[in-house]
Amino acid sequence: MRCPFCKNEDTRVVDSRLTEDRDAVRRRRSCEACGERFSTLEEANLKLPFIVKSNGDREHYDEGKLARGLERALEKRPVESDQVEHILHRIKRNLLTCGEREVDARDIGEMVMDELRDIDQVAYVRFASVYRSFQDVDAFSDEIKRLQAETVRGRKVTRKKAQPKKST
Repeated sequence: MRCPFCKNEDTRVVDSRLTEDRDAVRRRRSCEACGERFSTLEEANLKLPFIVKSNGDREHYDEGKLARGLERALEKRPVESDQVEHILHRIKRNLLTCGEREVDARDIGEMVMDELRDIDQVAYVRFASVYRSFQDVDAFSDEIKRLQAETVRGRKVTRKKAQPKKST
């Protein structure tokens, strides 16, 4: 690793630690030439899959777009911002580890709904109404009945998280 101060290539690792989410290694380094210390962050360089929209268009994964959708669904709901960050992190990790080059946008929507179902049912219905394009009150009512039935059966707590499906 090259020293950012004197550009010398001879540095040594003084300390290594895993980051909080255990996805990267933070290394404290010391330059053998000038003695300055600096930190580096080492993480796997994985590519996110392309997102295939319902109209067939392909686009890069945009975490900001997903965060805005979550924010709209969670507006004025008692959900902490760190919970939203955890949702975004879990979805991104699922996408990174799925091994696919392309993932349907529908699959991401299902992952989001599974996450929201577990933390805030009102936000879940809000998101589902846009995601599933509810056209009338009956569609809302049907989704709420389905959600209530799942909660009564105990699926709310034990529900398995959605994994991205293979795109064809």
